Parts: sequence; structure tokens; C-alpha cells
Amino acid sequence: MHVGCCSVKFFLHGNNSLKGKRRIIRTLKDRLKNKFNISVAEIGDQDVWQSLHMGIVAVNSDPTYLEGQMSKLVDAIENMHLAEITDCQVQLTRMGPEQP
Repeated sequence: MHVGCCSVKFFLHGNNSLKGKRRIIRTLKDRLKNKFNISVAEIGDQDVWQSLHMGIVAVNSDPTYLEGQMSKLVDAIENMHLAEITDCQVQLTRMGPEQP
């Protein structure tokens, strides 16, 4: 089993309330979940209006597919133009017993 983790930090231009931030989070989560088979959560900066930190996770048996999915996912976020990505880190991890 391979796990792909993606940590994405955003700057929200022109946002001046937590309500506006929550709208952006909901939009990002809904669009990503509809397009990809992933889990998404806000993992940091919960009380900062113009900053957003999201964690995205996917599981697959094929690491090559998972790497491509993470790349497409980041491209999809950029193409939404909802917020500026300030940092993005992707990590693939192998879990479970070694395959023969």
C-alpha cells in the first residue's frame, strides 16, 4: 500500500473574515473530492483570515499512479484560482509488508 500526502499552504488575497475563508475551504474540498478519490482537511492556521493550510491524502497500490494523481491534484488547485499557493509539499510513503 502506498500513501500520498500533500501539504498545501495558501495566501487568501482580499479575504477579511473567517466566514470568507470557510467558503473557500468548502469550495476547494468539494471540487477536489468530486474530481479525485482523496481525503482533505484543514490542518493549520484555523484562526488566521488570510492564511490556509490544507492536508490532502490518497491511497493506492501503484506508486506511479499516486504520484501522477498528486501532480494533477496540485494543478487542479492552481487552476481554480481561489487562492495563491505559497508552499506545496508532496510525499509518497510505502506502508505494509514488503512485496516479493
